[in-house]
Amino acid sequence: MQTTTRVCVIGGGVVGCSVLYHLTKLGWSDVMLVERSELTSGSTWHAAGGFHTLNGDTNMAALQGYTIKLYRELEEITGMSCGLHHVGGVTLADNKDRFDMLVAERAKHRYMGLETEIVSPEEIAKIAPITNLDGIVGGLYDPLDGHLDPSGTTHAYAKAARMGGATIETHVKVEATTQRPDGTWDVVTNKGTIHAEHVVNAGGLWAREVGAMAGVYLPLHPMEHQYLVTEETPEIYERDTEHPHVMDPAGESYLRQEGRGLCIGFYEQPCRPWAVDGTPWDFGHELLPDDFDKIEDSITFAFKRFPVLERAGVKTVVHGPFTFAPDGNPLVGPVLGLRNYWSACGVMAGFSQGGGVGLMLAQWMIEGETERDTFAMDVSRFGNWITPGYTRPKVIENYQRRFSVSYPNEELPAARPHRTTPMYDIFTEMGAVWGQQFGLEVANYFAQGDEPTFETPSFRRSDAFAATAREVKAVRSKAGINEVQNFGKFRVTGEGARAWLDRIMAGRIPTAGRLSLTPMLSHKGRLIGDFTVSCASETEFYLTASYGSQAYHMRWFEQNALDDVRVENISDTLTGFQIAGPLARDILQACTRDDVASMRFMDVREMTVGQVACRVQRVSYTGDLGYEIYCDPMDQRQLWQTLWSEGQPKGLAPFGMRAMMSLRLDKFFGSWLSEFSPDYTAAETGMDRFISFKKNTNFIGRKAAEAERATPPHRQLCAFEVDADDADVVAYEPVFIDGTVQGFCTSGGYAHHSAKSIALALIPRDQAKDGLKVEIEILGSLRSATLISTPPFDADGSRMRG
Repeated sequence: MQTTTRVCVIGGGVVGCSVLYHLTKLGWSDVMLVERSELTSGSTWHAAGGFHTLNGDTNMAALQGYTIKLYRELEEITGMSCGLHHVGGVTLADNKDRFDMLVAERAKHRYMGLETEIVSPEEIAKIAPITNLDGIVGGLYDPLDGHLDPSGTTHAYAKAARMGGATIETHVKVEATTQRPDGTWDVVTNKGTIHAEHVVNAGGLWAREVGAMAGVYLPLHPMEHQYLVTEETPEIYERDTEHPHVMDPAGESYLRQEGRGLCIGFYEQPCRPWAVDGTPWDFGHELLPDDFDKIEDSITFAFKRFPVLERAGVKTVVHGPFTFAPDGNPLVGPVLGLRNYWSACGVMAGFSQGGGVGLMLAQWMIEGETERDTFAMDVSRFGNWITPGYTRPKVIENYQRRFSVSYPNEELPAARPHRTTPMYDIFTEMGAVWGQQFGLEVANYFAQGDEPTFETPSFRRSDAFAATAREVKAVRSKAGINEVQNFGKFRVTGEGARAWLDRIMAGRIPTAGRLSLTPMLSHKGRLIGDFTVSCASETEFYLTASYGSQAYHMRWFEQNALDDVRVENISDTLTGFQIAGPLARDILQACTRDDVASMRFMDVREMTVGQVACRVQRVSYTGDLGYEIYCDPMDQRQLWQTLWSEGQPKGLAPFGMRAMMSLRLDKFFGSWLSEFSPDYTAAETGMDRFISFKKNTNFIGRKAAEAERATPPHRQLCAFEVDADDADVVAYEPVFIDGTVQGFCTSGGYAHHSAKSIALALIPRDQAKDGLKVEIEILGSLRSATLISTPPFDADGSRMRG
């Protein structure tokens, strides 16, 4: 066994082998994989082997499409068979909400190049004739759906990797991973120690245990999963062609042909977590005992949906564990706090996602970044607050909802509340209806009177519409207040702080007492941050950005650290409130002896508000006159009493995130991971107006940004007023120009103050003219829309800046 390597991949399932292959494909040949048993030992060998493109996250769907198309390439490279069966598949909808979801997904697929189509019950009868269509209103057909041979595919990945120079060692059990002072790793095994520059944890069922060797907790958990294979069935073996897949969300099942019979698997409600206290090292090629009791209801439903099953005997029962992350997506990427330690685990749908995971991780390792936004599977989307006690109920919830409708406004209840601010009980008593972000409870809106205290999930305007309108009116007419806890916050100190920020941030770094807005770019010019920077002194700065991306951003800061600069994540040690609206200045002045009137837009001041020492920033995401008021969490309730008591006579009202997202549309403000994400560049989204090309600093991404300045990109972010009905743009709806899809929406919604349905969309730059008429597909309906270049509220900024 070799004892040195550039990369040591731990785990020989489909994901580990895919990572190994893609590393060689992108040019690294000094790479090796170690597996404690044989390749495919773990979840891979007993997988049902199905693959599909349908995924609620658009980038994940695109990566699944890449994975499926890769299999032919693997067969050509290696001469091995992956056992491909491209039979197509249909997902059934038995109610309007499920059908709305499928129609919305089909709309996304239009500009992704995925040839799915909405089909009627009559068409489903021809595609999948064994299906009982009682109650079915339609479906989504995907010609790429199919299944393969899990073992053959994994070994094809392995052979392709070996052909690229990789080494694979089986029956090598990792016993410890220890980092040396220079950042490289000693991977201690039962057959000796391997010195590696990089370590990839692709441990699958054992990823928790492998992570623990490096002091890392990876939030994933194995779940028991069961599928059945029937005896030979005439309705199947007498067909001229192979029967396609059928996904039945109502029955929580997937079905396909297996030989001359059928294979059907279930995501049952009475599910069970497995190996709660750790995966046994000697587990591998075993299966779990059959358990028909937990799938009894699922089987009963399946007999009604597919009557042929009731007449088919059971040939084989496959009952084994798979790992899931709390939201069902993989855990991929560099692990915060460790150098050259990479995660590639929690890949529940390995044969749909394994190729995309391997490609993204290889790009990350070799090129420093991925070609698309991978936040949906980035291991940094969970913070250091997460525990096994949180992970397990969220994984159970996700398993039970595997085939459930996913709504854009849905807030899932498991493991909540988990993290709360000192305002939680006060806001709850005031009618707060809570959402969550990064484990934190965040008020979505405040119910009053007969307004709903639970927002019903919907693809259309929800029953929180009226409450949101009331809160928007309060902000625009008088003043509103909400928390600023859900900002990611960082403190940067040291003699080199300004110089470091000038390199990290593309925009201007402010002088003392001022703040600035700036994008943060990757080396390729992609947007990886949207920051407010405030300057307390030449050696002390404060940054605010997305709360949910704080670990993602902290990881970037660590990767670009300097010895004379200290960066602290203070997201949860600094809190406070935002007040916004035409009376915001009067309210704040009533709470302090400091001169509020002299504060200019983008000023930062230390002041005492009531009894509390605060840092006040004159800026607001509402686009109105506003102030962010930061304090110690221990002082937050006292600060609240001051602001609330002085504000109530002036009409101060609480408002939540639903109103905030409506208010920002009045000003065409983009939001993080919608308009601003690693999928886009500053020039595409208009963020280039905040880049300081005048500063004498080679900031990260400058070369790429200057290239786009010289030659503007093909597409441009624009705002549209939409002739909507009862549903507004959410994201990724296609934009039709002259009858063809030429763009897509990044986000949208209803702007209550201006009474307009607004969509933000990327379209060809040469088409971006005021008054352009387009059509936007919303839930299967083409809605006319008009490009508008003037924000409907405070277009000249006089209220915001005055």
